Amino acid sequence: MEITRRIEELIAPSLESLGYDTVRTRLTGSQTRTLQVMIERSDREQLTVDDCANASTAISALLDVEDTISGHYTLEVSSPGIDRPLTRLDDFDRFSGFETKIEMQHPVDGRSRFRGALLGVDGDNVLIVVDGDKASLPFPLIKSAKLVLTDELIEAAQLERRV
Repeated sequence: MEITRRIEELIAPSLESLGYDTVRTRLTGSQTRTLQVMIERSDREQLTVDDCANASTAISALLDVEDTISGHYTLEVSSPGIDRPLTRLDDFDRFSGFETKIEMQHPVDGRSRFRGALLGVDGDNVLIVVDGDKASLPFPLIKSAKLVLTDELIEAAQLERRV
């Protein structure tokens, strides 16, 4: 996990200067390693193949100079997609009203998995309606979260390009 954090800290300023926000950085594999970097445009316009190519060129140059990853690896730069991961606290506000799945590092109120409509955030807590009840989940304890592909989400993506 530490190497992923170092990579993200290294590439984020360059990507931001190019007009991109980093959604998630993930390094997988042991023999054949893959560095997956999900980005979105800072202006929230639709990400293009050229955007991914520009970001890939910048990331490759930085990683080659810093030699952060030892050995051979494959770099994948992509869009987060419609049913995107929610990785930053402001993502939970931005996608308020949409259905999400959240997995916690430790149980909250006896549960580790939550699925329901996002209500946004309150301080460092993510608010969600689960089975008609409001739950407050500490953001630092969220292991993973992603939007659920629903008709409403697809419609919003088509109409507003909000996602």
